[in-house]
Amino acid sequence: MTNLLILSHCIFPTPDIIRTAEFYEQKMRFRAIPYLNASEPHVCLYRDSTEIILTKTIGQRVFPNRQLYGYGYDAYFITKNQEELQQEFIEAGVNVVRPLGSTDYENKEFVIEDIDGRWLAFGIKNHP
Repeated sequence: MTNLLILSHCIFPTPDIIRTAEFYEQKMRFRAIPYLNASEPHVCLYRDSTEIILTKTIGQRVFPNRQLYGYGYDAYFITKNQEELQQEFIEAGVNVVRPLGSTDYENKEFVIEDIDGRWLAFGIKNHP
């Protein structure tokens, strides 16, 4: 059987698309490409093989999963170099809400909070 799913992108609604894009560029080293004059205005954020798409909320605030449902991240990114990435984010002033460690579901991960309050995890399965 062939692989039918190839890649996915996060879509993050935000009340201030420019402010959020600047956070990702300045603090998390993403490259922003704005499509603000498109029929559905958005900004694409790129880093390595990852893409995040920002859309406008028409003024509504962001409600992270943990606020809506009691727990849960808003995105999960697979990475092999968590130590290096976590240190990069710390040096850039990104809020690390859960430092690098092993979870009870056998992942090695850390979690940051973005400018809109979303919790983003960066991890990978621990291998025995």
